[in-house]
Amino acid sequence: MVNAMTTTSAPKRKTARKKTADPAVAPSIPLPAGKLGIIIDRLAAKSGATADELVEATGWQRHSVLGALSRLKSRGFTFQLDAHADRKAYRLVGAAKPATLARARG
Repeated sequence: MVNAMTTTSAPKRKTARKKTADPAVAPSIPLPAGKLGIIIDRLAAKSGATADELVEATGWQRHSVLGALSRLKSRGFTFQLDAHADRKAYRLVGAAKPATLARARG
């Protein structure tokens, strides 16, 4: 009979990768992407955004936009409703803490 020789390979070493610093400064608070990000951008504008403007920007129905505002509020974003003459606009007042956003996404 022929002896079968088994070869064992040496364990592969994992090389430590150096993390390079990204020249672009990342924001300290991660913002939601997609249509929630669009809503936040519109609310962050100086004039804010009405519910109808958010409906146009996202393509959602009005009740979906209002639900999204509720979700943003539960994530820690604070906004207020400013009523000037015939325009009622939501404006972003503050942003959430990073831990709150991480918990809300999970």
